Amino acid sequence: MPAATAARIDIAAARPSVRYSRDVFGHFIEHFHRQVYGGIFEPGSPLADEQGFRLDVLEALRELRVPNVRWPGGCFVSAYHWLDGVGPNREPSYDKAWRVTDPNTFGTDEFIAWCRRLGAEPYICTNAGTGTAEEMADWLEYCNLPQGSRWADRRAANGHPDPHGVRFWSIGNENYGDWEIGAKSGPDWARLVTESAKMMRRTDPSVTLMTAALDDLDWTLPLLRSAGKYLDLVSIHGYWDRLDSVNEPSGYEEVMARTLEPERAIARMEAIIRASGQDVGIAFDEWNLRGWHHPWEPGAASIAARDLNDDESTYTMADAVFSASFLNACLRHASSVRMANIAPTVNTRGPLFVHPEGVVRRTTFHVLAMYANLLADEVLDTAVWSAPLLAAGNEVPVVDAVATVDSATRAVTVALVNKSPEQSIRCEIRIDGLLPAGRIPATLLAGDSPDAFNGVAAPDAVHPVEVPLGEDGTVELPPHSVALCRLEASLPAAPAGTGWRHPGLAGGWQRG
Repeated sequence: MPAATAARIDIAAARPSVRYSRDVFGHFIEHFHRQVYGGIFEPGSPLADEQGFRLDVLEALRELRVPNVRWPGGCFVSAYHWLDGVGPNREPSYDKAWRVTDPNTFGTDEFIAWCRRLGAEPYICTNAGTGTAEEMADWLEYCNLPQGSRWADRRAANGHPDPHGVRFWSIGNENYGDWEIGAKSGPDWARLVTESAKMMRRTDPSVTLMTAALDDLDWTLPLLRSAGKYLDLVSIHGYWDRLDSVNEPSGYEEVMARTLEPERAIARMEAIIRASGQDVGIAFDEWNLRGWHHPWEPGAASIAARDLNDDESTYTMADAVFSASFLNACLRHASSVRMANIAPTVNTRGPLFVHPEGVVRRTTFHVLAMYANLLADEVLDTAVWSAPLLAAGNEVPVVDAVATVDSATRAVTVALVNKSPEQSIRCEIRIDGLLPAGRIPATLLAGDSPDAFNGVAAPDAVHPVEVPLGEDGTVELPPHSVALCRLEASLPAAPAGTGWRHPGLAGGWQRG
């Protein structure tokens, strides 16, 4: 039986579109478990090059057109001293965050070289836990200044005479949290960030500078009032299925109940920024549905428990649908969200699983590939009217959507998400109130069940397919699916204007 029409997408073609930052498709690598060692970097592996970089990993990640990679943490960075990881005479050091010994064979120069091979901008997060403002600025000097200063000359002596030119820098990681080494009170954090930012700006005023923040008025407003004039972005994080101590991943319906939470966090931070009067954007530079499993208790058993993150059956269509909903939220808030970084890139809960014999592209990998490669470059002002889905006792819109337009050709691509676990949904797409004529081809990601996943034994159980999804403005979305639909009709030339700010929480959702 055909599905009833349960959603309508209204695209306001007469409104100015806004170009979003491709940095919202960014990534993150931390020295945790097998993300670096045994992930992107594995000297001696037959799959690695002479530098130790896994070639199959680089090849797969190039499919994602990764714009930037954040490194080295995460919690790891709050006790990391960058000098331990440069130069020829490196000694292992004990990682006080994750309670293992790091060999320091993968450091600043290796990270930057890996990013250049990938075609991504390196993004360095500094130690604001046990580190100092001067240590942060020295790291920046090492990377970006021409020869003639102490640390630039050290870089040259290490075989890199030309500046690395690292654009993106962050002061600290989650320093508001009691789990973080060197956690700070709000006033102490505001002062440290202010002085660190001043010193880094005097070292290289051209960088894009951000700092750890929280979507909490009491914490972030004093920070922005003190340090905001030195900052470009504030960094916020989100994991909505918290699994650090108990590894019991939520099921499909529980995940769908949380799909609106990222946009609420963005809206709260936007309100705090407005209250501060500062002109800063948002970097959602750690995000994922599932938090990393790492019991905090000391001992070998808690470290071994990190292997549970490798359970492939965890990464299902729930993760794919949630990730698409997250990216839609960032795109709807493109005037403020200028960066986002999936955490992490490989292994743990990342979109690419790396094992000694190869790689597996998880469901979220395909979502990231679709968005990075198939969306147009500007976001259109769009309202979505959707029937509700009852998920774990909560009502959420069953359809999520964002519309994009190519600034040159004016061709429209619409990203549609059906959150229903079982029901196909008929959806109308209107442009200025009219149904556009023509076929609607689409790239579709769906599984044979909401719990479908990819693993070593079946790496392509879930993969994108090209399908005709509808015509004349009406599409039928399969259950638990993500679709990028291309409209045959193009919009007229763009109207004059300076862009728009999305008017409301959750993308103008209204129940129909």
